[in-house]
Amino acid sequence: MPISEKAQRITVAHDLTLVQAMRRMDELDRKLLLVFKGSAFLGVLSVGDIQRAIIRNLPLDTPVADVMRANMRMARDTDEREAVRQLMLDFRTECMPVVDEGGALVDVLFWEDEFPVTLHRDERMLDLPVVIMAGGLGSRLKPLTNIIPKPLVPIGEKPIIQLIIEGFRRLGVKEFHLTVNYKHEMIRYFFEHLEGRDYSVDYVLEDKPLGTAGSLQLLKDRLKGRFFVSNCDILVDQDHRAIHDYHLENRNDITLVGVLKNYHIPYGTLETGEGGELLGMREKPDLNFMINSGLYLLERHVIDEIPSGGHMDITTLIEKVRGKGGRVGVFPVSERSWFDIGEWNEYQTTLKEAGRRFDLG
Repeated sequence: MPISEKAQRITVAHDLTLVQAMRRMDELDRKLLLVFKGSAFLGVLSVGDIQRAIIRNLPLDTPVADVMRANMRMARDTDEREAVRQLMLDFRTECMPVVDEGGALVDVLFWEDEFPVTLHRDERMLDLPVVIMAGGLGSRLKPLTNIIPKPLVPIGEKPIIQLIIEGFRRLGVKEFHLTVNYKHEMIRYFFEHLEGRDYSVDYVLEDKPLGTAGSLQLLKDRLKGRFFVSNCDILVDQDHRAIHDYHLENRNDITLVGVLKNYHIPYGTLETGEGGELLGMREKPDLNFMINSGLYLLERHVIDEIPSGGHMDITTLIEKVRGKGGRVGVFPVSERSWFDIGEWNEYQTTLKEAGRRFDLG
């Protein structure tokens, strides 16, 4: 019996590379794929499998079959459906493959089809403070930011800062600190008149620009433990609990969320040596880079590395922590899991695509 069309859409070959698999997940707006070698079903590849492989510094052209978990949970076609659903509930499984005696895939059960939308796969709460850097001028979004501050730039029916907060709020976060400066009165007015708000918003006013890390020093008496920091012009479609787990498991002082960006070069590239000697050629290569998303998780003690009242960017803080032997880790996410409104082109892209990932109504 053929598997459903929904399952067929997420079927890929075993020799697909890690970067190709991430790109495929982005295209499908799914966090998992079904992997086959010819007609043989190998198992389920999750975005977590790819992220763990990248964290282990495996090459991005590694075949996905090489990073799949050896012991994968599957159901048998002789199992009662309710028993399979209970297995999904017990292990909070996003999808459950159903195989026959010979290991052939005969069905796939998806969480969203089997359980009500009010039942979440992972119900762990992350009650950590969040600092949102909301004081910039938004110069690259003029003339819009001549009228409103960048945190209030709308994405759908909501300003971006509200979408950022709602993402954290779903994880149990109730404490938000906004570093503000430009048109801060408008930001205060928005939250003071926002109906149904069930979280605290605290404001830190910068009298002068202190940089992306300098303003954290003003919060040293308010932040008592680990905390997230987010730019006010980004949205990240990633379960922040996975970032937190990675941070703790690796005992990081700072964790950056990195975005795997791909650039296709539409020309043949040349590598030359001394005297202009041709050493090699590559025809229309794809280049992959990890870029800084603007989302971080920090331990409280790193604030002590920031000079009081002085200017410091967060990149300088990161290098200072590394220079003192601190551990800074990078948690990777896919290119289309990250939305940026810092410039007009990115803003237009976000307006078109963010509705697939976020509640904009």
